[in-house]
Amino acid sequence: MSITQDQLQQIAIYASAQNISAYTDMLNDTMDKYSIDTPLRAAHFIAQLIHESGSFCYTTELDNGEAYEGRADLGNTQPGDGPLFKGRGFIQLTGRANYSLYGLSIGMDLIDDPDLVATTYPADVSGWFWSNHSLNALADADNVNAITRMVNGGYNGLQDRIFYLQKAKAVLCTSS
Repeated sequence: MSITQDQLQQIAIYASAQNISAYTDMLNDTMDKYSIDTPLRAAHFIAQLIHESGSFCYTTELDNGEAYEGRADLGNTQPGDGPLFKGRGFIQLTGRANYSLYGLSIGMDLIDDPDLVATTYPADVSGWFWSNHSLNALADADNVNAITRMVNGGYNGLQDRIFYLQKAKAVLCTSS
């Protein structure tokens, strides 16, 4: 499954042409790597990323990360871990433990350079999350609610995610 810049712009209607151009190849590589290889899987993946990133505008969480300080469930056990390991990527990777796990999976030390997630790997980390949470199966079942809950921890922005999913299906799914 591959998506063109034109298709991505038709779906991510508020995204800048510059960001569409910058991220299309990255998204295609990610979808290929993580078996997001059907129109329905791609539609769900792209819709979630558009919402989570503000139409591919943000690859770093806007908040300062203080809310994550001392969160042992995220592996934030050292002073300053909250801000240092705040959310990055289109689907935001959060916490020292998750940065370590993702870094191991790609053979990079992200503990010493967490900004790489935002600058170099925003799509790939999202595909890694997608794969590790078996979201292809939920996409195959066309279950936007369950995917949203896994990505968001709740249903924040569900209507927006559904809006982009409908656009993505119209562009990518010929039989939907």
